Amino acid sequence: MATKKIRIAKLPTRAPENLKKEAIVKKTKVLTQKIKELVSLMSANKNHSLLVVLQGMDSSGKDGVSKSVFSKVSPTMVSAYGFKKPSDLEFAHDFLWRAHKQVPAKGEVKIFVRSHYEDVLIQRVHKWIDSRKVTMRINAINSFEKLLVADNNTIVMKFFLNLSKDRQKEKLIERIEEPRKNFKHNDGDWEERKHWDEYMKAYEDVLNRSEIPWINVPADQRWYRNYVVADHIVKRLSKLKESYPILKEKPKADIKNG
Repeated sequence: MATKKIRIAKLPTRAPENLKKEAIVKKTKVLTQKIKELVSLMSANKNHSLLVVLQGMDSSGKDGVSKSVFSKVSPTMVSAYGFKKPSDLEFAHDFLWRAHKQVPAKGEVKIFVRSHYEDVLIQRVHKWIDSRKVTMRINAINSFEKLLVADNNTIVMKFFLNLSKDRQKEKLIERIEEPRKNFKHNDGDWEERKHWDEYMKAYEDVLNRSEIPWINVPADQRWYRNYVVADHIVKRLSKLKESYPILKEKPKADIKNG
């Protein structure tokens, strides 16, 4: 049976109308505490790692998600890497070289703020690569992610932060009008916005050709956006059913005289 094709235009960008913000914020606090506990268990056992991929248009909340959802996790167990324009050294290597260096070791959580998918999104939209290379890279990404899962027990969770075009405009204007947000302003974000339709086509193709499925996250409201991501992570890590490892042998340390 063929998989139904994903249409971004039909995916929600806002919370269901019957949800109450106050109740969801409380639930999110409980979930972030649970994430702390589950990541601590994963770190203690070192059987798995977690890679969280956050992709979305400018101002969709990638930084906000990473700060909120993992706010209670020890910095020794979680880190983030932001994918910006490749350096000269990175350009001199294959496009996945910089991504492979950043994947998490067993017991760790790594957050990709943007990711290896930039090389089949922005480069495609600006026609720096052709359709043949797009297909080649998507196939390589699928193989790369399956390798992480099969070879290193990495849990790969990919979140598409689905922001509406109207809401993006509001948030970009906030960066100009609110002094405390001025540092976020970048003229380039407004230039990229002109390519909105092309980006939606590129994202839609990625969503449909990814072998590890994406999770759609309505991103117009940060309180619901954070809840959706946290809820999915708790549900996935809970499946590990891990407990803290116990000593299997008598300690060799001289406890009595120590």
